[in-house]
Amino acid sequence: MNFDYDLFVIGGGSGGVRAARIAASQHGARVGLAEESRMGGTCVIRGCVPKKLMVFASSAPALAEEARGYGWLSADAGPFSWTDFHNKLTDDLDRLERAYTSGLDKAGVDIHLQRARLSDAHTIELADGSRKTAKHILIAAGGRPQRPDIPGAELGMISDDVFLMKELPRRALLIGGGFIACEFACILNGMGVDTALAYRGNAVLRGFDLETRELMTRQLQQNGIDLRLGLSPARLERADDRIRASFDDGSHGDFDAVIFATGRAPYTGDLGLEETGVRLKPNGAIEVDDWSQTAVPSIFAVGDVTSRVNLTPVAIREGHSFADTVFGGIPRKMDHRLVAHAVYTRPHELGSIGPTEEEARAQGPIDVYATTFRPMRSFFAGSDAHVMMKLIVCAETQKVLACHIFGPEAGEMIQLAAIPITMGATKADFDATIAVHPTMAEEMVTMREPTRRFHEATTDAAAR
Repeated sequence: MNFDYDLFVIGGGSGGVRAARIAASQHGARVGLAEESRMGGTCVIRGCVPKKLMVFASSAPALAEEARGYGWLSADAGPFSWTDFHNKLTDDLDRLERAYTSGLDKAGVDIHLQRARLSDAHTIELADGSRKTAKHILIAAGGRPQRPDIPGAELGMISDDVFLMKELPRRALLIGGGFIACEFACILNGMGVDTALAYRGNAVLRGFDLETRELMTRQLQQNGIDLRLGLSPARLERADDRIRASFDDGSHGDFDAVIFATGRAPYTGDLGLEETGVRLKPNGAIEVDDWSQTAVPSIFAVGDVTSRVNLTPVAIREGHSFADTVFGGIPRKMDHRLVAHAVYTRPHELGSIGPTEEEARAQGPIDVYATTFRPMRSFFAGSDAHVMMKLIVCAETQKVLACHIFGPEAGEMIQLAAIPITMGATKADFDATIAVHPTMAEEMVTMREPTRRFHEATTDAAAR
């Protein structure tokens, strides 16, 4: 059968773009790609990139306060202009979108700026009614933020909406306790917004190491964020020109903006997947094997739409591996076992790779090396902010299983720590590394004695 394309990609985000570009430019495939929104996807347009720039913008008041602690008596961030910042942010995102589009054009990829769905295992129907055929189809449609099922939920914003605001709210409420909620709470608070965060648990960042969760919870409170734990929203309703949020304990509050950060779901609705025989998981994610192949041999999926590890670099690696395997004759699989994470809050970030202490304890005997201290930079300036560094080591092999960091630029540090851990380094390898002094990171190679030892596997990870 003669196909229009060797590969057709649905989704112009990081994973889909990487797969399309590699298949076309490096392996000579005829490639088409459909994107219904903006090229670059969640990360570039409404996620990692603009959010990190907002983090930088929101850091100025804290930096000015620190400067005063170092003797700069008149240091002041001054008034913040959301309009000026947002205009520049929009220009930068436009630049990035053009770069993504240009990269595909140079690779010879045909771009269709419209929604696409499957008609059968080799046919894609575009929104304009036209049809394209392909030997292989890759679904890389990503995920979308979700609203809770409560009365008045339509009055609330989702994270995508934050990047489109024309002005900052005076008072805002974040609903949720994951990394998106924590990051946006710090961003808005740093920009001068009276910020509250409500979360049903007793500590934010469920799924992360317990000690880092406790430190992050304390940091949000010390930042002046109105942290309301143990609460779930019951309903939203209009209260004059504001939004009234009522909670399950009977309390309520009025806000200019309510932002839901209550999770994301795979964007698989109305893609025609069920008709083709592609199997979905209970959460709507596409079921794939280790090679990103679905139950239909010609259809593959990568990125958040598979809900394996929902991170941009993972989607990129999955897309690249797919292209090399299918079109380059270079079999490659993505290893999801060790993936570093970072939460970009302020003043301290969280970086993590490997199992939490609670998970590791349930898996076998471990030694835990951990330290918590006030770093010299913030200590001198009068801050009470604490840093934590933790290594989890297999008691039998002495292999370093995990690293958890809470501190300034933890995202930068965990990237470097991820290299030896991925290579299988032992605690002795860390100990043999000469420290760089004076730094916070030197603690990673100077912790000689275990803080805690668990030489019998425990089963309390879920309870904690």
